[in-house]
Amino acid sequence: MVITANDYKGEKKSQNMTYRTSMQIISDLLCATNDSGVDGIKTTRLLNKVNLSHSRLLKILDTLTGSGLVNRIEFDGKNTIVITEKGRQYLESYLKFSSIAESFGLEL
Repeated sequence: MVITANDYKGEKKSQNMTYRTSMQIISDLLCATNDSGVDGIKTTRLLNKVNLSHSRLLKILDTLTGSGLVNRIEFDGKNTIVITEKGRQYLESYLKFSSIAESFGLEL
């Protein structure tokens, strides 16, 4: 069996299975955070909504907080994630661009 760049963790990819790109994961995170409103979303709930491991989520959240797209608020040892205005603008632009690309048969 030859392992290619399309394989994941050394296992052959199923024909029906597709993996999300980093951009799609970020979009999913921002959508879930945006949908939670001004109160934000707890880390555990976010993990479940976007279907990521805890370590992967933390890495992506570090990037998003560093970029100013989300804020992480810690209270009593629990984290709440809140989308920023910059994050809303990014998400809106991404969704528009994704829609346009899809209308041309392109995947992001």
